Amino acid sequence: GIPGAKVTHVWTDDPADAVDVAKVALIPNVVARPEDVIGKVDAVLVATDKGFEHVERARPFVEAGIPVFIDKPMVDNRQDLATFTKWVGEGRAILSSSAMRYAKEYVPYHRATHALGKLRHVSATMAKSWEAYGIHALESVYPITGPGYVSVQNIGDKDSNVVHLRHRDGIDVIIQTTKDMFGGFGMVTLGGTSAGLQLRFSDTYHAFKTQLEGYVSYLRTGTRPVPWEETRELMQLLIAGIESREQGGRKVLLSELE
Repeated sequence: GIPGAKVTHVWTDDPADAVDVAKVALIPNVVARPEDVIGKVDAVLVATDKGFEHVERARPFVEAGIPVFIDKPMVDNRQDLATFTKWVGEGRAILSSSAMRYAKEYVPYHRATHALGKLRHVSATMAKSWEAYGIHALESVYPITGPGYVSVQNIGDKDSNVVHLRHRDGIDVIIQTTKDMFGGFGMVTLGGTSAGLQLRFSDTYHAFKTQLEGYVSYLRTGTRPVPWEETRELMQLLIAGIESREQGGRKVLLSELE
């Protein structure tokens, strides 16, 4: 439904899935290998949520000079973040984000919480794993607080991550991602020195479509909808949450990941 843009080719790990997706989404071409789309498309979507796969999935297109959008999370480890940072530094057209950044329930509060006084508490809850879905919670609150995170501490475990993040503006951010907490998907609480409020994500269609509109606009104008520095800091937060948990809940300073 975005004027002038359409999906023309599809590939999946299981060839049978690609046939099904093509039928449902009216995609005219199913390819045998991802690289088969090179020379036939203007841009590529890498639509998996496994961060550790994304460098190799994206590499053929990056090397061919084709713009790539990578589903959340872009990465889940330092080495792969360094690779993407190098590519972006070379001028490669790479974007990645969670659709939660575009949620209409949250957008009114992006760097606009003055009515609450000074923010002191932000919390977000999310289902599934920190590795795959922690970025949904992080990117729900990051545009509200803005950049400037100092430390990350994960005192949870693989099934229930409980993560404390400290922001330079004196904001304590608490994120919980629990494997089966589907009733808590996309709940955000904001508490300030004057007032507080709670937000609940519900309109998935609007968020995903607006995210794709941002990508198409980037392809047409070259203007990033989100600065790379913010994407990089978000990935550092995600990675720090993993490292903290694996190190017994150690507080990880963001400066360690620079």
